[in-house]
Amino acid sequence: MIILTNGEGKIGFKPAVDTLQAGKSALDAVEIGIREVERDPAIRSVGRGGHPNLLGEVECDAAIIDGATRQAGAIGGQRGYLHAISTARHVMDKLPHVFITGQGTALFSRESGGEPAEMLTEQSAMEHETWLDNQVASHLRNNWPESGLKSDLAGYVWRSGEDLTARGTTIYLAIDNQGHIAAGASTSGWARKYPGRIGDSSVIGAGLYADDRYGACGCTHTGEMTIRACTARSVVLYMKKGATVVEACHEALIDLTDLRGGYLGPVAIHAIDHRGTPFVLGTHDLDREIFYCFWDDKSGRYTYPTPQRGESATSGNS
Repeated sequence: MIILTNGEGKIGFKPAVDTLQAGKSALDAVEIGIREVERDPAIRSVGRGGHPNLLGEVECDAAIIDGATRQAGAIGGQRGYLHAISTARHVMDKLPHVFITGQGTALFSRESGGEPAEMLTEQSAMEHETWLDNQVASHLRNNWPESGLKSDLAGYVWRSGEDLTARGTTIYLAIDNQGHIAAGASTSGWARKYPGRIGDSSVIGAGLYADDRYGACGCTHTGEMTIRACTARSVVLYMKKGATVVEACHEALIDLTDLRGGYLGPVAIHAIDHRGTPFVLGTHDLDREIFYCFWDDKSGRYTYPTPQRGESATSGNS
């Protein structure tokens, strides 16, 4: 049994491990781990407490995939409900669809027994107001967001990108005692994004992918890039063609660094092969360290490696 999550996922790490040890599925472990992250307002890129869009609304994206069947569920732009990951799983379990967005997410969250919540915390609201004070002209600021709806919102999004606000997300990759793999992701997305923006976290094949036969991958940071390169699916396909998890991640990194134009920023790739070997790799423009959490039932240890950018431990014991 294996669990790999990124730094934002640490708070849900032990509950996810406990879920696997209780004999439950990888899908259950992924959902339970991410739910812990979504409800913690201190994690500013996921769920409650996440950064809002330009109009002050918190819009959450999430997705989950079953590596045994490749069934998946995804939502984009959920507002007013706490657990985006659970809504995504309900999409997978209850609908013939894979992906719902916008107004449909709130409707389906309510229909599925979701937990209503005020997602914009006081701290996030204050930081948002401060950012607007520094960026929006005074004649527009007094009547924001109404004035924003009549102005050039696109220009403000590029300014928010200068602050590298396109980072965040939590990802979980897990293997259960039946050898089945699951992957999940949840995020509130790009801080001060254009309303309705969907990142890679809810795009199957870009921000996450899982296949029992080969492995799984989850990506964080600049979703615009991993959508263009189909990064998560590419990592798994490289493993299908015989690459090790290390080689697969490096091949995907080459794909990312070859992108031209558009918004280019940092990306972190988290992957496991079907045996549970982990590898975490970041582009050169990440911070000095990429923090992640790993557990396997053989060692029984929780480890928190901090590989340098572009490097990785290949064992949970390192």
